[in-house]
Amino acid sequence: MTDDTVTQTRTPIAPTTESVVSVTGLHKTYDTGFTALRDVNLSIRRGEIFALLGPNGAGKTTLIGIICGLVNASAGQVLAGGHDVVREYRAAREKVGLVPQELTTDAFETVWATTNFSRRLFGKPPDDAHIERVLRSLVLWDKRNTQIRKLSGGMKRRLLIAKALAHEPEILFLDEPTAGVDVELRRGMWDVVQDLRATGVTIILTTHYIEEAEHMADRVGVIQDGEILLVEDKSALMHKLGEKRLTIQLAEPLQQVPQALAGYELALSDDGSELIHTYHPQQGGNGVPGLMQALNDAGVAYVDLYTQQSSLEEIFVNLVEQ
Repeated sequence: MTDDTVTQTRTPIAPTTESVVSVTGLHKTYDTGFTALRDVNLSIRRGEIFALLGPNGAGKTTLIGIICGLVNASAGQVLAGGHDVVREYRAAREKVGLVPQELTTDAFETVWATTNFSRRLFGKPPDDAHIERVLRSLVLWDKRNTQIRKLSGGMKRRLLIAKALAHEPEILFLDEPTAGVDVELRRGMWDVVQDLRATGVTIILTTHYIEEAEHMADRVGVIQDGEILLVEDKSALMHKLGEKRLTIQLAEPLQQVPQALAGYELALSDDGSELIHTYHPQQGGNGVPGLMQALNDAGVAYVDLYTQQSSLEEIFVNLVEQ
């Protein structure tokens, strides 16, 4: 076993209904008159991975900035770890770790030095054992004496997380954590996030990669024009809003959909070899058995069939368009 291997097997800690971040009646209007947030109400559960989705300019970065104490709200209240981010700024800020999109530290510092410095910024006493655990868990231990300028792009992303975890926060914000990295590194970062969640850290994730949210998140929030459109369990969201498609591979191609099947939502593929039936799970599956019987009654033979669930990306696009 190498130094970079995490030697402890973690048992995932299930999210609770307890709120670790609470946002109530939040508004933000900048001096220019631009309103970035409008009456935002949001509760994030302890131990969950929460994905915040929205197009550019939707208000994601402003919302994170207010929760992390970097931006002043115009109205409303935010609690982080039970502490008001304005009246109890220091206590609230200690609960939060922020992983920004860009690394802005001294390129000539070492991995060890910059991670230790991040811990001291919060007035935490030295704890070499904790820093070592963080670096090992992020596969950075072998690079601890390496200058930042010599790290790969993926290692720099991991270093951002190490710096955010140095002061032992309960809540971790990841602002576009895999933007600009290749697919292999992205999936490696997904594993890192799941490992962090397994230790009990609450993860709030903003991303443009819908597959990222679909793969990792417990719940999804959609924000647009400064307003929260919805917050929903990921699986429930996909069940309620996602379409299902039943594709029927025909034994013989058809020229058109038979008149006997006109009562079903059916489309014929360009080559006539498949019938596609689109339906919504929340409306139940009673239509599918009826369709199968109607196919038999019409003498339409098929050799195979399969279903496909709408992706979170399709659901998100539909929500934003609406």
